Amino acid sequence: MITFFVALVLLVVGYFVYSRVSEKIFAIDSRPTPAVAHPDGVDITPLPKWKAFLIELLNIAGTGPIFGAISGALFGPVVFLWIVLGCILGGAVHDYFSGMISSRNGGQSIVKLSGRYLGKAAEVVMRIFSVILLILVTAVFVVSPSTLLESLTGGKVFAWIWMIVILVYYLVSTLVPIDKVIGKLYPVFGVVLITMAVAVIVGIMVKSDRYPMLELIGNFRDFSAANGDLPWWPFMMTTVACGAVSGFHATQSPMIAKCIKSEKDGRQVFYGAMVAEGVIALIWAAAAMAYFRVDTADGWSALAAIGGNSTSVDQIARGVLGKVGTVLAIVGVVICPVTSGDTALRSARLIVGEVFKLDQKKIVNRLILTVPLFAVVIGISIWNFMDPHNFNLLWHWFAWANQFLAAICLWVCTGYLLKTHLNKYSSLFTAVPAVFMTVVVVTYLFAEPEIALGRVVPYPIALIVGGCVTLVPAIYYLYRLFSRSVLIEPADLPPERPDETTTVQNP
Repeated sequence: MITFFVALVLLVVGYFVYSRVSEKIFAIDSRPTPAVAHPDGVDITPLPKWKAFLIELLNIAGTGPIFGAISGALFGPVVFLWIVLGCILGGAVHDYFSGMISSRNGGQSIVKLSGRYLGKAAEVVMRIFSVILLILVTAVFVVSPSTLLESLTGGKVFAWIWMIVILVYYLVSTLVPIDKVIGKLYPVFGVVLITMAVAVIVGIMVKSDRYPMLELIGNFRDFSAANGDLPWWPFMMTTVACGAVSGFHATQSPMIAKCIKSEKDGRQVFYGAMVAEGVIALIWAAAAMAYFRVDTADGWSALAAIGGNSTSVDQIARGVLGKVGTVLAIVGVVICPVTSGDTALRSARLIVGEVFKLDQKKIVNRLILTVPLFAVVIGISIWNFMDPHNFNLLWHWFAWANQFLAAICLWVCTGYLLKTHLNKYSSLFTAVPAVFMTVVVVTYLFAEPEIALGRVVPYPIALIVGGCVTLVPAIYYLYRLFSRSVLIEPADLPPERPDETTTVQNP
């Protein structure tokens, strides 16, 4: 229990200290945000800070900090280190800068920001990649709540019927103004998500004699590899994404960047929501380790057989909290994926809309953009239902794609700091986690045994390739860092003058 509370304190302290460091490096000012400068009543609309925070939390959370954290429990207490350090130094920085840079650029998506700070080639790649990822997210978050609801109704209401209901909600939520559905429902859902996590950890502590929490000291080893499964590197970093570092968040922060009323709100909304998600992930990882007793061979095998899904959530909540826990589990496991699926589809609409430069204040234009995306989501959802193997395969690629996007976003943030700050060494703040995530995604691509490359490349070779490939962007970054001349785009220019640049010489 000591390890859990130390980790919890570190997350809270990390927020109060490192978020202010992030804010200072970004250099906020009093310029009007998009919500104040040019609201459109649909996607760009001012929201109170507390509401923006809860919406951001629901946008980024999904089932990630629950399912991912439960699966991460299979690595043992070492996962606490990843959640704490990953969240404070990587994930929250990733979310804060992606949101604030978007606000500085009129609410542009991560795709447009990639083109601006990494080049047009990066923008093209990111546009294709991000839309595919968002469609996958939407489709993935149709399957789990649909199958759970079928189970809860005793099979009387089939999963495909629930799928239709959820998809209809996705369509409506994507088309209507953000403050009409999302703005009204998400604050309530956010409270439910937080209440569920708090109730679970309190229940574990009350029943600590039956479900003892594991300590890092004495258990500082890789539980997964010891039981013949995948090692912690790099798979823990892709298994536990939400709650530590998650690229999906880069598609969500720009949506709320369109709604904050002041740059001062960004620290609490973006950095704060990510730390809150880290706390939720910490709770579920601790609860899963304690409930399933993963320090024993039988306990580890029991959790490995189930994995992080609605079944394991139901077992933990039911065992710890009884009937109350079952209700909370049902609400949470249904709400969490649905509230990420609809915003994923909305984000995809906004990104595609940037390409065709369609005025999305008009409902007909939103329909033109949404209907084709919606059709693809339906197709993938049906494909997922046809065979469980399809879903598992899709999940492996999604895990890689998600963290690949995180790496790219952190490089975008680094490019922003290089181009807008006279002190180029401030870019190390995002460059270090960018290099780390680049190693993760390259190594994963060569080491994951369920996808093509991992089937033929030995694990030791994958580690070497991961390190060597990462040297390319790392060396280029160092060249940019130490070059004497750089094109500076003054960070203090208002959004209406984004293209004005000045050449300066470093001393």
